Amino acid sequence: MSLSIGQNSGYINHIENRQTLPSMPVFFNICEYLGITPKEFFTTEQDDPAVIREITDDLNKLSQEQLHCLAVIVHGLCQ
Repeated sequence: MSLSIGQNSGYINHIENRQTLPSMPVFFNICEYLGITPKEFFTTEQDDPAVIREITDDLNKLSQEQLHCLAVIVHGLCQ
C-alpha cells in the first residue's frame, strides 16, 4: 500500500506504529486507495462504510414502491 500511494515501503507501518502522521494529501490518497471517503475513514459505528455507501447510492435509484418493499424486507431481517 505504501508504494501504491507514492511513499516508501515502510510508510504505512510507521503510521500504524504511531511513529508518523500522514499529511492531508497523503491521507486523501490513503482514502482513495481504500475506496472510502475521509468521513467513512473515521466512522466507527459501521463495519464496512464503503458497502453502506454503495447500498445507499443504489437505494436512491429505487421508486417509492420499491423502497417500501425493501423496507419491509429489511425490517423482517432485523427482527
